[in-house]
Amino acid sequence: MKPIITASECASESAGPRPPVLLDVRWQLGGPHGRPDYEAGHLPGAVFVDLDTELAGPAGSGGRHPLPDPEAFGAVMRRAGVGQDTPVVVYDGGQGWAAARAWWLLRWTGHQNVRVLDGGLAAWTGDLSTEIPHPAEGDFRPKPGALPTLDADAAAALARTGLLLDARAAERYRGDVEPIDRVGGHIPGAVSAPTTANVAEDGRYLPAGQLAERFTALGAGKSGDPVGVYCGSGVSGAHEVLALEIAGIRAALYPGSWSEWSTDPARPVATGSEPA
Repeated sequence: MKPIITASECASESAGPRPPVLLDVRWQLGGPHGRPDYEAGHLPGAVFVDLDTELAGPAGSGGRHPLPDPEAFGAVMRRAGVGQDTPVVVYDGGQGWAAARAWWLLRWTGHQNVRVLDGGLAAWTGDLSTEIPHPAEGDFRPKPGALPTLDADAAAALARTGLLLDARAAERYRGDVEPIDRVGGHIPGAVSAPTTANVAEDGRYLPAGQLAERFTALGAGKSGDPVGVYCGSGVSGAHEVLALEIAGIRAALYPGSWSEWSTDPARPVATGSEPA
């Protein structure tokens, strides 16, 4: 199954005999809470899910957006109407990071039928609703581990033996600026691969062939070497994992990412434009 769905496909399925559960996960790093925007207008039937409190655990030594407790995440999904076999479509305001995080978490916990609305809310041309739905509780039971993950040690090793992609902006990778975390730079050996290059100007993912060319040029797929991704806190990294999935390349996510790595002064930090 393709991990993305177009707005027209979503509208058609929503009007069909087996409509998907719609999850609105609008979120901005450092921006206002997404709930007011949701209440002002959302896809009909969509349930709001908060990234900071429901798609992540409490911030701490494990990073700014560590993985949520699987049982707590499962309870959130059930309240939203997600069942073991119900199709799910997730969307955000258009950047795609938050939607990809929800997609990744559902896939990681074993849900097979989940897709991201390509282009997010901006791609939707149908009517919006202000009605807050109260769906029947679903029966989804999370089984973590269906997608691969990395911890700090595994990420460091992969940067030396395979391919570790850094999904942050290039200036943060180089260490020119660091607006959030303790120190700037990147994991030694990691390759810069900003998420902005995964999408066209309208926020939709590039075609599979173009994404495959991009990641092949960065070193993915060579000799079957494993691929991993990290970012600032495991959110935009999920966007890159999804882009790799579209390209036909399975990749592991380092959920703690730079926000975890940089908390430990003993971990090495590289700067500049080269992997080091």
